[in-house]
Amino acid sequence: MNFSKLQATGNDFILLDARNMERDWSKLARDMCHRQFGIGADGLLLVISSDVANLKMRLFNSDGSEAEVSGNGLRCFAKYVIDRKIVPGPTLTVETLAGIRTIRVSIAQGKVSRAKVNMGTPRFKAEDIPVLVGNPEKNRGEVDIIPILDYPLDIAGSRLNLSFVSMGNPHAISILSQPVANFPLSEMGPQVENHPIFPERVNFEIARVVNRNKIEARVWERGAGETLSCGSGACAIAVVARVRGYTGDDVDIMLPGGNLTISWDGVGEIYLNGPVEEVFTGEWLK
Repeated sequence: MNFSKLQATGNDFILLDARNMERDWSKLARDMCHRQFGIGADGLLLVISSDVANLKMRLFNSDGSEAEVSGNGLRCFAKYVIDRKIVPGPTLTVETLAGIRTIRVSIAQGKVSRAKVNMGTPRFKAEDIPVLVGNPEKNRGEVDIIPILDYPLDIAGSRLNLSFVSMGNPHAISILSQPVANFPLSEMGPQVENHPIFPERVNFEIARVVNRNKIEARVWERGAGETLSCGSGACAIAVVARVRGYTGDDVDIMLPGGNLTISWDGVGEIYLNGPVEEVFTGEWLK
């Protein structure tokens, strides 16, 4: 089985052309993504044929769970399929569990060097995230699109104020006043991810606003642990910062793996832009 390893600001994925392939993908993801006994990656991305878009992307986290979407994963996906001329580019549509996403790439020396993803419109309703909070007396079906900001959650004797956003997958964001490097993410991350108020678990981001153009952040990804970058997480952070008036329409999210540029006008679709690189190719022998 031939594979490729790609990374987007340190968020690394194994890519397989699975259009004519059937496997136990969950088990394969656990085996291939293992950093000691496998290739090592945050997730496994599959190229699948689609009836509604150019191609379909399936994403399996390193723990074998399937995720709805990944912004960095989509950028890796775009480079993989365009560099191999599976689709011509420079624009392609990709079917995901979160809906169809459009990607436009930049070419340098005949290869994709950057990709800009339309990540869709952020959603704020508790049921869309999903998160089990709100007024229990609210009638079923009543529309409530007011963002849930600074929801208090007690974790390991500490109180976190969390804001919730769905980017097609669930995110909980905590805006800090201290540098994010000082936050005990390895301790707090698993407890937030698996808290009972999140029926489908959650991606947990911590962020500090540096100025109106820059935010520093770290991410605990659902099903993968702390990663060097998260595209949908960067979008979620930018949305919360924009809603709170901390930033304008464009902001750089500075993550341990590099910077991502997020653009959102506060109403419509949000765009993720950043570099992407192919690291190596190989053959999986198991």
